[in-house]
Amino acid sequence: MDRLLEATARAEHEHFWFRGFRRFVAPLLDRAADGRTGLRLLDCGCGTGTNLRLLLERHGLAWGFDLTWTGLEVARASGLRRIARASAAAVPFPAAAFDIVTSFDVLYCLPGEIEHAAVGEMWRVLKPGGAAVVNVAAMEILRGNHSVLSAELRRYSRASLRALLEPAGFRIERMTYTNAALFPLMLGVRGVQRVMGLAQENEAEGEITVPPGPVNAALGALLAVEAAVVRAVPMPFGSSLLCLARRPA
Repeated sequence: MDRLLEATARAEHEHFWFRGFRRFVAPLLDRAADGRTGLRLLDCGCGTGTNLRLLLERHGLAWGFDLTWTGLEVARASGLRRIARASAAAVPFPAAAFDIVTSFDVLYCLPGEIEHAAVGEMWRVLKPGGAAVVNVAAMEILRGNHSVLSAELRRYSRASLRALLEPAGFRIERMTYTNAALFPLMLGVRGVQRVMGLAQENEAEGEITVPPGPVNAALGALLAVEAAVVRAVPMPFGSSLLCLARRPA
């Protein structure tokens, strides 16, 4: 996981995937906020803290926590202070403390018991009527070298993510796959990776290397178009699954 965070810190401001991710997530955060400002937000597994800035810029005060020192050191060096070291299964905040909680690409690397405990903790710290925005890796057919780098234990479908969130008490408001525009390319590349044998962790960092400028720009433009479409039409497939769920008032 340290290798993943180190590679992420080098790439997440320019890489087409991270830029696309922020375009996909921002509208769901806006919907979760419902026009309100001055909210209290919590990022469960904040990594390097870049997404905390997305929360801060748009909606209020944001806190974050992560289990790895690597990400927290990067976050603190960038000036973030409302961060802590903690497990997603034991969130160090009181019940009903936040209006919005987020979990971006964390749940899929947690063992089963911790995965369920993390969802329960997200529910606990949310105020009644509060919202959770969750992003996870999707579709087992897209397992590849990136799965090694991110210590991926599972990839989700609509049904499996719903089966995780609803028993905890969440009500699903919106769910869509993302990165559908890149699906054919990813399907081919990751299929070859599986046939050839997945890379070792120290060989998989190229999965989060910023491509050459024209390639990065072209792929980023594709995701920008998709992000505009997804606002109205959920995607039926893609490499990630993005969900807005709410704790009923």
